[in-house]
Amino acid sequence: MTTQVIVLNGGSSSGKSGIVRCLQAELPTPWLAAAIDTFMESLPASLRTSDAGIAFAADGGVTVGEEFRRLEAAWREGVAATARAGAKVIIDDVFLGGPASQEPWRKALTGLNVLWVGVRCEGAVAEAREIARGDRPRGMAAAQAVKVHEGVSYDLEVDTTHMESLACARTITPHVA
Repeated sequence: MTTQVIVLNGGSSSGKSGIVRCLQAELPTPWLAAAIDTFMESLPASLRTSDAGIAFAADGGVTVGEEFRRLEAAWREGVAATARAGAKVIIDDVFLGGPASQEPWRKALTGLNVLWVGVRCEGAVAEAREIARGDRPRGMAAAQAVKVHEGVSYDLEVDTTHMESLACARTITPHVA
């Protein structure tokens, strides 16, 4: 069966977005990108700073509220519907709850052929990228580097600590049927 969805899970600044762009360039057919960051940017400003939405602590901690979860569930179902309608999709997400974050994707993507990919990066390297980016709370990348992978099952894992995005994409590509 042909792969319809690729799910990349990794912490902040682990290199997922770069891998997505490289996969889009390397794969022989068009693939859409569906990133949690893009979803968050689509939220009204009021949900980016409230208990109902998503909030970022000064130490990089993340808390999400009920309204965020409701809208995220709708977004997830929309991404799955896009794949069911015939578009191939690469999902870029951060499983803050480990397997509890993977499970809603598993349910939404039921019946689709999915390749689950863990994107690892050592905390210190991710933190250096985070500092260079300047658009994330300091400490987020280090806090998420290991946490997002705990208890999550993958078909394949890549590590961007010493591997460029293109090399990671080229490692993933042969696993896309």
